[in-house]
Amino acid sequence: MRRILLAAALAGLTTLTYASGFKLSSPEIKANGMIPKSFEFNGFGCSGENKSPALKWSGAPKDTKSFAVTVYDPDAPTGSGWWHWVVINIPADVTELAANAGALNSTTLPKGAVQGRTDYGVAAWGGTCPPQGDKPHHYIFTVYALKTDKIEVPADATAALTGYMIHANMLGKASFTAKYGRTK
Repeated sequence: MRRILLAAALAGLTTLTYASGFKLSSPEIKANGMIPKSFEFNGFGCSGENKSPALKWSGAPKDTKSFAVTVYDPDAPTGSGWWHWVVINIPADVTELAANAGALNSTTLPKGAVQGRTDYGVAAWGGTCPPQGDKPHHYIFTVYALKTDKIEVPADATAALTGYMIHANMLGKASFTAKYGRTK
């Protein structure tokens, strides 16, 4: 452990990525479980309700000034994965997102929070929609504790640009993974 901390100090890293005690969960999706069909996209051959799940977190680092939430599928057959949800500028006193807060033009996101563009091309939740017959894809739900009140990116910023800014301001993160697949 001392070697890891020394290597981190030499590399200029001042915080550990996973903050001790920082946890993320959902009352609707269980970690390592299967995602219900209601969270599936409605389009591209998928026929779900395209609703974002409720998320709750606790134990953020003490110097947190805001949060960001992302949902990412590393198994998407794109060469770069698929961003399903990006939310930034969540105030530091917020510890949850309501069910379906990811709706287009959402009125239930916390005041000041902004949805970023996903790989569906819109600033809203884009549900699961892996190709039929693929083995179930992994969906990584992550909340980031940030050292800034606000992430400044253009309204049409890609998920990659927003992710870059999130990582540049990260104090810690908490994640869980769940799966979803569609049979042929």
